[in-house]
Amino acid sequence: MSEIRINHDTQVTLHFTLKLPNGEVVDSTLGKTPATFKVGDGSLLPGFEQSLFGLKSGDQRSFEIEPERGFGPGNPQNIQSVARDNFNEMELEPGLLVIFQDAAGGEMPGVVKQINEKTVDVDFNHPLAGKTITFEVEIIEVKAG
Repeated sequence: MSEIRINHDTQVTLHFTLKLPNGEVVDSTLGKTPATFKVGDGSLLPGFEQSLFGLKSGDQRSFEIEPERGFGPGNPQNIQSVARDNFNEMELEPGLLVIFQDAAGGEMPGVVKQINEKTVDVDFNHPLAGKTITFEVEIIEVKAG
């Protein structure tokens, strides 16, 4: 096994699992093809990447990634009131994921937070914003970049 350790100039192949505080798995490569990325290429958020520094092939670890190092704390300004008319005949309920078109024609996902008589409060924060994430990794290979 290689003794190259993860740093700024490495390519990493790993299996990972992301879990919420309640243990719910959000994403995982277990049972699938492992993920490969070059450190600093933007594939992983910097807080996740930094937790891997110093690890080598064969290492297995579990890290707690706080919101500030993960998906951010969430921004109250990203919760918008949208006219109920914009939802046509949709059956709305809190927690429903809805997709809007942004000004550039791209997709903008939001989660229904609250349904009012004339408006619907929609949270456009990343669904993992404000959450501490457990990041479990198994390092398969580390190569010089």
